Formats: sequence, structure tokens, C-alpha cells
Amino acid sequence: MLKFPRPAQPTYDVLIVGASNAGLSAALVLGRARRRVLVLDGGPPRNAPAFHTHSFFTRDGAAPQEVLRIGREQLRPYDVEICATAATKVRPTAEGFTLTLATGAEATAPALLLATGVADELPPVPGLAELWGRGAYHCPYCHGWENRYNRVAVYGRGEAGYQQAVLLHQWSPELTLCTDGPADLTPAQQEHLARLQVRVLENPVAALDGSIRCLRALEFQDGSRLGIDALFLRPMQRQRSDLAAQLGCAFSPDGTFVQVTETGLTSVPGVYAVGDMAGPLQQALLAAASGTRAAAALNNELIFSSLITA
Repeated sequence: MLKFPRPAQPTYDVLIVGASNAGLSAALVLGRARRRVLVLDGGPPRNAPAFHTHSFFTRDGAAPQEVLRIGREQLRPYDVEICATAATKVRPTAEGFTLTLATGAEATAPALLLATGVADELPPVPGLAELWGRGAYHCPYCHGWENRYNRVAVYGRGEAGYQQAVLLHQWSPELTLCTDGPADLTPAQQEHLARLQVRVLENPVAALDGSIRCLRALEFQDGSRLGIDALFLRPMQRQRSDLAAQLGCAFSPDGTFVQVTETGLTSVPGVYAVGDMAGPLQQALLAAASGTRAAAALNNELIFSSLITA
């Protein structure tokens, strides 16, 4: 069992860093558990460029900003404070954990829940960043249905490109794998794609042609074009915040994700990590669920540790 410090007069019971689906969901559970919670909102969530949130039970098709607006509104009855500032530093203290905010102020609580997310590292293809979430996508479960009758391309090569192309075949009848150079596919993978009638183009990519609401084509360096309505790829990712690293939390072998238990507990006692920062299964509803699960586990530990330290 974790042993949380018990300050004589705690200002907050829990500090939450991150105010998107995972952080707000955790705040709701903790607020309803009569905890005093500070939520730090350091900026737009990862899905902010998207027009719609999908596969979110009761909110399918809602704008990401609308989902968060409802979440914030439903926190009003509880002792939850949301502060529009980022946390820049964290340190363990006798009272638990102290965050230094971008404003220079500090906040301390016995427990810390990180929901700071990841950032997508997009390939340097001109036009891709502008169309990310609005024609170029990461998750077929979030955007595959809307493109079920469209011309779809997958950008990638090797195992990652093969996996994404096979997966997208479930949604799109007209699918092209664009490898931007040598495909690096095994003979078996080439045979599978041919069987699914997935075309493979190894032409080096020059740019994406499109506007904020309309992707038109992939342009290649040889001057040719591939007309498409949507592009899917799996970008590399990095942590949006270094707070977990400052605390010495363990990371996945490739260094991308914070390692957590089933309940979101990191390798540092008293610190939980939820949402995209803690694993590759990245949907808004899954992030919210991870926040709910971690908040309940954290509250349970606070309750029972108070008996031990009393």
C-alpha cells in the first residue's frame, strides 16, 4: 500500500496536470469523492485541430471543444479549481509534491496525477501539419467511417505502413500505400496487399495539396499526383511535458510512454499518469476511462493511507 504524506493543513488533496478528457474525467471522480483538486490547463489538447470527436459514447460527432466545455461545466458543483497555466517543474516535498507554475506560483498536494499527453512528430511533408486532423489522420477508428467511400492513402513503409494499410482496408475500398521511397515490405506483406487490392507507390512524396477542409492530392517529386480525400499515418510521438522525467518515472523501452500499472500508477509512489502519455491506445473515450480508473485508485489509496499515518 502507498503511504501518502499527511500535511497538517493541506491546500489541495490532488494536483492534476492536464485538462483534456483524461484530466477532467479524473477531476470529476475526485471531486465527487469530496477531494479538493487543482487542475492545470496548459493549452489545447492533442485533438484540438479535429472538427469532430468520434467513438465517444453519447458524444459521437461533437467538436472536441464542446466535449471539454461540457466536462468543465459538470465540475462546477465540486471542489475542483481549473487554472489556465502550465506546470514547468515538480519536486517531491514533505507534503507530497510541489508544482511550479508558469506564473511562478507553487501548488502542493499529497498526490499528483499527470495527464499531459503526447505530441505527434509529423514527417516533414509540406502541407501535412496544416491538414493534420482535418484530412490527414492517425486513427481509423476515429475517422475511418467518414472516409468509407473516399479515396484513401496510407503514408508509411515497412511493418508500420503494412499494418496501417491492412487495417484501413476495412473502411476504404480504394486504398493506396505511399511509402515515400523503398517500401521495405516482405514478400508475404506484398502478397497480402495485392490480395486486398491495395496499390503500393514508392514515389518520393513532395507535398500535400489541399485546404483546411479539403485534401485533394498527394504530389510526388516526379511531378505526378495521386488524387485522395484522406491520408492516414502513424507518426512518431514524444511526451508534451517533462514532468514525469523530472520525477524519475519509468518509461517504455523506446522512451515514448510512461510505464503505469493497470490503475495508472507510475513507478513513483503517489504519481499517476493517464491518457495518451501512458500508452499507444489513444482515443478520447479511452483517455477519459483511464482518468476515471486512476482517480478511483488514487482516492482509495488516500483513504487507507490516512489510517496508517494517523
